[in-house]
This record gives sequence, structure tokens and C-alpha cells, in this order.
Amino acid sequence: MNIKWILILSTSLICMSMSCAYADEEQDQAEQEQVIKPDVHRRDIIVPKIDTEDFEITAFYGILDIEDFGSEPVYGARFAYHVTEDFFVEATYAESEISDESFRRLGLPLFQQENEDVEYYALSVGYNIFPGEVFLGRDIALSSSFYLIAGVGNVEFIGEDEFAYHIGFGLKILPTDWLSTRIDVRDYIYETDLLGENEFTHNLEATFNIGIFF
Repeated sequence: MNIKWILILSTSLICMSMSCAYADEEQDQAEQEQVIKPDVHRRDIIVPKIDTEDFEITAFYGILDIEDFGSEPVYGARFAYHVTEDFFVEATYAESEISDESFRRLGLPLFQQENEDVEYYALSVGYNIFPGEVFLGRDIALSSSFYLIAGVGNVEFIGEDEFAYHIGFGLKILPTDWLSTRIDVRDYIYETDLLGENEFTHNLEATFNIGIFF
């Protein structure tokens, strides 16, 4: 009699184990069928970084609008030292022209010659206020930064040497880790008496710049 009950109990335990295993297998299969496998295409994005070197030399060309005297081409060079990722100091030298053509048409020439040379140099401090990226298509991302800049310097023309200060902004884009391009806008402010009385003039400069890090 004891053997009979032992057989019955063993048989029951085996059936219960098989039922549980089958139930677990059905649950696992159901969970696997509910999982959604999204087909995501991952892009390989190459983001150039600023080179580890801190010095940058830049050549630029653009337009200088001298108040009351019109716009003339301007060109020059900049030399910058990047103190940190956010701050940099920069020296600028540029050449342009100033023309009194509009006054000569009225019979009021102001200069000995219609076009006179203009030279100016400045020392600036810049701050990268919005570092980020720009995208070319879907697969290329280039490092960029929007910066503010201000400084002081001198403007020399027609025998005058005027102290000037400037403020401006620009957008820099890095195609590679050693090459930089940027669009730069600055307002050079100085006091002059070319028209008979001392007044502060605003002289806008817009340039395209190409630089290298070394």
C-alpha cells in the first residue's frame, strides 16, 4: 500500500513539473513575439575638433564701410592665441582706402588725392558664446562657434592717427582640425574732424577669413 501511494505521488510531481516547464516555455515565446525590433540606420558622423595647438594665423578679405566716405575693399591678417576653449586674444592688421569722390563731385575735395590709404591695427579679446556643430548633408558634422569680440587699436589715414575701439561678432566653422573659416563683422569707432568738427564715426567691416592652427 505504501508503494502505491509513493508511485501516485511521484507521478503527480512529474506531471506538475512538466506542466510548469511547458507554461514557462509558452510565456517566453509570447514575450519574444511581442518584442519590436526597430530597423535603425546609424550614421557615422565625423566631428573635427580644434587642433591641440593654441595659435591661429588668419588671412581675410572683405568690405570696409567708412562713415560719410563709402565702402572700399579691405584685406589683412590676424594672429590669435586661444587661451582656453572659450577665450582667445587676437591681433589684427588691415589695409584699405578712403575716397572723397562724392565730395569732389560737389567741388569740395577734402584730400590731395581722390583715394588715400588707410591702415589700422587692433588688439582684441574674443569669447566663444555658442559652440556647436553645423551639418553638411546627413553624414558630415563640422565643429562651429559663434563668438563675440571687442578691443582697441589705431586707425591711420591722411596724416591722422586716431585711437579706435571696436565691437563685433562672427561665426567660425572648422572643416578640419587645423583649418578654420569664418565670417566676421566689426564696428570700428573713432573720433575724427575730417568734416570740420569732432565726431565719433561708426565704420563697419565685414570679412571672410581663412586660418590655420599651429
